[in-house]
Order: sequence, then structure tokens, then C-alpha cells
Amino acid sequence: MKNLNRLWHGELALQNAFWNWAIFGGLTINVVSSGLFLFLIMADRPILALIVGYAFSVPYNVIVLVGVWRSAERFAGERRWADFARMVTVIGMVLLSVT
Repeated sequence: MKNLNRLWHGELALQNAFWNWAIFGGLTINVVSSGLFLFLIMADRPILALIVGYAFSVPYNVIVLVGVWRSAERFAGERRWADFARMVTVIGMVLLSVT
């Protein structure tokens, strides 16, 4: 929980926020929630599927997006890497949230 709070405030290194939280964590959370969504749809539980499919992934995606964005503001390296991390995270989190 402490790291999640640090992520939200942009206190994590950009590399950590981007690779660990956005890429690996984002893929994991979204694949698992999509799998549960499909399982529940096939079990004829559409309302529960909708809740499970979006209740975990969308809040996670928003937190990660804000965290990467804020970490990019503090990044001391080349701006292009901070901008790249922001762009990839925005595109990725939006795509993962709507699919």
C-alpha cells in the first residue's frame, strides 16, 4: 500500500513506475480481470462480469496513469523518455480500460 501511495504521488522513479506498474502490473491486472469477465459472461452472470471486469482494472489504470505522469515530471533524464513513458502509458491504459 505504501508503494501504491508513492506511485500516486509520483515519488517512484520513472523506470519503476513505467515498467513495473504500468507495463507488467497493467498487463497482469487487465488480463486477469478480462479473464474473469469472460468466465462470468459464459456463466451467465453479466452484471457480476461487468463489475469484476471493470472494478479492478479501471481504478488501477487511473492510479498508474497519474503516477507515471507525475513521475515523468520529476524525471531528471532526457525529456523524450519522460514524454515517451507518458504517451505509452496514456495509450495503453485507455486501450486496456475500454477493451
